[in-house]
Amino acid sequence: MTEETPGFDEQQPQQAQPQQQPDVPSGATSDDAEPKAAPQEGAAPAGDAAAAQQAAQQTAALTAQLDQVRTALGERTADLQRLQAEYQNYRRRVERDRIQVKEIAIANLLTELLPVLDDIGRARDHGELVGGFKSVAESLETVAAKLGLQQFGKEGEPFDPTIHEALMHSYAPDVTETTCVAILQPGYRFGERTIRPARVAVAEPQPGAQTVKADEAESSQSPAEDKENGGPEEG
Repeated sequence: MTEETPGFDEQQPQQAQPQQQPDVPSGATSDDAEPKAAPQEGAAPAGDAAAAQQAAQQTAALTAQLDQVRTALGERTADLQRLQAEYQNYRRRVERDRIQVKEIAIANLLTELLPVLDDIGRARDHGELVGGFKSVAESLETVAAKLGLQQFGKEGEPFDPTIHEALMHSYAPDVTETTCVAILQPGYRFGERTIRPARVAVAEPQPGAQTVKADEAESSQSPAEDKENGGPEEG
């Protein structure tokens, strides 16, 4: 027969269960476990205003930088245009100087050939330009013409002191102005440059010839005028 332990079968009172706490991660404080309070309604507009101000400042800074870049670009463009204009002027000046130097060189060469051309002209006038000498002379004249040499001066043309040099002077009743009546030595020009003026003999109208001609012209017109007026009046 077993012994019964007194009071063993009595129902033991239930122990109070501890209140269950929310799970908190290790290393976190209890404040983290608490739900965060909702942001206040006035905080959002303040943040938007700050962002807008910052964006405006950035826009102003970018606009200032853009203006500086545009100013620098305009200055560089102006410098480039000025350099281009100077280069074009330099090229035109060099080309003009080159042409002038070439013309001066050719003019000097042709000036040295003028005595030879004069001898050829005199030989032609005397009938001595024959045979091989004629071929050489004609070739020389052709080359001079290709270089731009032009001969001028003809009998009967009006005297022009800019291209003529008067070596002889006389009066003639059959001229109405100072006229070249003889070409003593032809003139030569190269382009617009006169290398040598034509040396000529000139003649001026005879003194009193104009008055006589005017009287003759009036007398020749009188009968015609009388016929138009119906003849002379009868007394």
